[in-house]
Amino acid sequence: MPKLKTHVSNRNLRTPRAAAIAGIIFAILFGASYILIQVSIPSLTDTPADWIKDGAESLTLGLSFLPFAGIAFIWFLGVIRDRMGYLEDQFFSTLFLGSGILYIAMIFIAAAVAGGTLAAYALEPDVLDNNMVLLVTRTITNQIITIYAIRMAGMFMIVLGTIWMRTQLMPRWLTILTYALALILIISIGFTHWVTLVFPAWVLLISAYILYLNYLIKTKQIQTDGLTVE
Repeated sequence: MPKLKTHVSNRNLRTPRAAAIAGIIFAILFGASYILIQVSIPSLTDTPADWIKDGAESLTLGLSFLPFAGIAFIWFLGVIRDRMGYLEDQFFSTLFLGSGILYIAMIFIAAAVAGGTLAAYALEPDVLDNNMVLLVTRTITNQIITIYAIRMAGMFMIVLGTIWMRTQLMPRWLTILTYALALILIISIGFTHWVTLVFPAWVLLISAYILYLNYLIKTKQIQTDGLTVE
């Protein structure tokens, strides 16, 4: 008689618990990158020569964090999906993965536009003598991040909040907080650039809570085995 296959979520091979640290890494790297970029962006009244020597280094450093933040965010997606296990729903999982991947893809596109402008200046400094080039670049990156990417982040949070409400994988207070923060991201058109940091702060909270739950599970298991926790 053939052996029945068990669901992947029921097997002993599991995602490492420490993988939740990926969400914390994403939050730290993205937050540091966004702050460095925002404080380095010049005023449109300044000529590129007034800031490129002082601000370009910080801007380049901030942009260099983003690829690693994106990798960590994809790991975070895996951690969240792993927690769903056999409760995973194909419809909501598609929305969850789609919005998450679109979010990080848009962040990469915005970073590529900004990085391309710096690279062009390094090759041909005269290319930024006309402030219109800088205006177009800033407008494109701002539109991508504050209008499109941030709404994908809001959708990502709403979908996860709905999943958590249906499966009760997370406490009710965390689900309500997720809906509230998602609403802020969705309706915050032109409110402030710093509202973008709401999403990495939320990821940091979720990751820390997952680590906390893993700690409780591990402690309970140790106590069940009759061992003492030092």
